[in-house]
Amino acid sequence: MRVLLLTISLVLIQAATSANNRQSKIASVPFEVVGTYVVVKVYINHSSSLHFILDSGLGATIITELMAEDSLELNYTERTTLKGLGNGKVIEAMISRGNTLQTGRMKFVNQMVNFLSEDVFNLSQYTGKKINGLLGSDFFQDQVVKIDYDTQHITFYESSSFEVPAGYIAIPLTLKNNKMYARLLASEGQGKPAEVLMLIDTGAELAAWFRSYGSNAVPIPDKRVYGYIGQGLNGQIEGYVGRLNKLYFGGHCIHNPIVSFPDSACLSEIVQAPDRDGTIGSQLLCRFNLIFDEPNEMLYIRPNHNFKKPFRYNIAGIEVISQPFFPKLPEVYYVWKNSPADQAGIKPGDLILNVDGLNGFDADINAVRLYFTKTLKKPVSVTVLRDGASIQLKLDVSRSL
Repeated sequence: MRVLLLTISLVLIQAATSANNRQSKIASVPFEVVGTYVVVKVYINHSSSLHFILDSGLGATIITELMAEDSLELNYTERTTLKGLGNGKVIEAMISRGNTLQTGRMKFVNQMVNFLSEDVFNLSQYTGKKINGLLGSDFFQDQVVKIDYDTQHITFYESSSFEVPAGYIAIPLTLKNNKMYARLLASEGQGKPAEVLMLIDTGAELAAWFRSYGSNAVPIPDKRVYGYIGQGLNGQIEGYVGRLNKLYFGGHCIHNPIVSFPDSACLSEIVQAPDRDGTIGSQLLCRFNLIFDEPNEMLYIRPNHNFKKPFRYNIAGIEVISQPFFPKLPEVYYVWKNSPADQAGIKPGDLILNVDGLNGFDADINAVRLYFTKTLKKPVSVTVLRDGASIQLKLDVSRSL
């Protein structure tokens, strides 16, 4: 009888525990990893299925592009100008308020959505996937959000009953204007590591960037190259790319990460807070499973299968996008100055037919882009189409940071 009672008690305890877990868990949503971006399906009001990059560094959600097959109804109340990284022109957007956004069974009500007057990001062409916009920081408010790169699922939990799983390390968050910041240590050379306050930005496809001016600035590494860092809201971002000695994030030491130092002209309009030192991007964040507890101002991290992958950068110096029309070849839209591509004679507007046997007609744009991050002893053979003529060029990518 005693054994029977003990068994019943254990069953009741397990059932209660399962019930509490079910109560704590609100919803689970699958996502796709594109490059290092987290891409989720979203419905806005009664729209068709739209695809958004999860962007914790952004305020309100932004629609950048709609395809011919997309359907969406929005009520616009006013116009605004948006500021971001870059030193180009100011971008206008139309504001729509009171929208309902849904991903899986998770709904976000009374949301503001900005619709860009011009698609400055070209995300669909850059990723080779359908991308309609950027899902902003409202996604993280009011509940606990777990991003699991191992299972490729986002899980939402009730903040009041959430318990941190074993193996996760806690990092305090600082909240400013609905954005999340965390401190890490950056070490260059043998000196004392600098403590820096960094914006956590899942929508920035880089490991990290640092401001290179002002007090407590992280020194630019001696081994560096000057080139293209990315596309900001207000234009292209250029600066130095270098390999830092170490980063310490939540107690984890990250060796030899490749980080960026944008030109001060690209930052002057956006980095106004004197204590913000830069941004942690998706190439670093994707190495951890992440739990954002914004209501309690905490971030929990645990290394995943990406943790020990090497950091890469564009050694060849060729920035490519996917053509939206036939023949849909990779198109060169930017060439780093003094890079192997520049020295070989690659020009913006060239269409890539072949890279060392990789057929441009068949290759995924991300596979082509990955090829340009490899250090190879032999020159890379690149065949481009320029003004109707096929041109074969050789790129020396034997040296890297």
